[in-house]
Amino acid sequence: MARRATGKLIIGIDLGGTKILAGVVGKGGHLLGQSKRPTKPEIGPEGVIDRIAKTVREAVAAAGLSLSDIAAAGAGAPGPLDPDEGVILNTPNLAGWKDVPLAAMLGQRLGLPVFVGNDVDLGTLGEHAFGAGKGVRDLVGIFVGTGIGGGLILDGSLRLGWRRTAGEIGHMILLAEGPVCGCGNRGCAEAVASRTAIERDIMAGIESGQASLVTEILKRDQRERLTSGVLAEAFAARDPLVVGVIGRAQFYLGLLAASVVNLIDPEMIIFGGGVVEAFGDEFVAPIRQVAYENSINKTGEVKIVPARLGDSATLLGASVLARRKVNRRSRK
Repeated sequence: MARRATGKLIIGIDLGGTKILAGVVGKGGHLLGQSKRPTKPEIGPEGVIDRIAKTVREAVAAAGLSLSDIAAAGAGAPGPLDPDEGVILNTPNLAGWKDVPLAAMLGQRLGLPVFVGNDVDLGTLGEHAFGAGKGVRDLVGIFVGTGIGGGLILDGSLRLGWRRTAGEIGHMILLAEGPVCGCGNRGCAEAVASRTAIERDIMAGIESGQASLVTEILKRDQRERLTSGVLAEAFAARDPLVVGVIGRAQFYLGLLAASVVNLIDPEMIIFGGGVVEAFGDEFVAPIRQVAYENSINKTGEVKIVPARLGDSATLLGASVLARRKVNRRSRK
């Protein structure tokens, strides 16, 4: 049974290309009620925003509350976006979304102020407020999934940069003549170490004649594409092709972390995202070793750890964003 809370609460929303997740967030990041549904981006912005509003209402009902108990909503969405205006500028994960005023459109449907931020920025903010980075002043979040995204917390605050695009860690170039990235450059971290890159290299190995358990697992599960779960299963069975490709990705992520340490000197680097969640600390340990070996200070004082919040990271970070915005307004 949901625990009723007093006072104005915050809704956190995670809008992704495949799922919408909403939750009512209470004190200390406690989730009072949640709801989840597929995004269905093919129905367009109006339809998706209707689905977000429905998901929010279901989360509020699951908490035993009404929208009158809610002060505001925060939403994490894939970029690029304008966080000041709450506008999605153009995102490949949501085809057809160009200059969509998400904050205004969702706010009209809910009758609430809505604040919008980049999903990876807010995932990092969530980990800083309630997860692995709680109490840390300077940290960097690196989220490994279909792509690679990053977020910066400097002196306790989320750092967006003067154009609001800081943290594009996935597009730091690690291999100058490497594979072409989705951004058009060669050898970006995303092009050599994301799940997309891992899948590309494993399937290329299979096509070249290398034996792999991946073929059997995909056939058994009637899947066409590699998921993080499939990768984890094959890796646990020590499949030679998968172990080799994953090891190469870990090496590049270690170089990426070393570069981050050399540039920013953070107290902590948090690795999150679907790939890390599937593998846990076993995935992060080799990255940590490579980072320590290749950073200018090899003592290992910078903590390099897996994220703790899983799917809830962006939702919780979105609630932190909204709470801070509401508090700021109330002080004016």
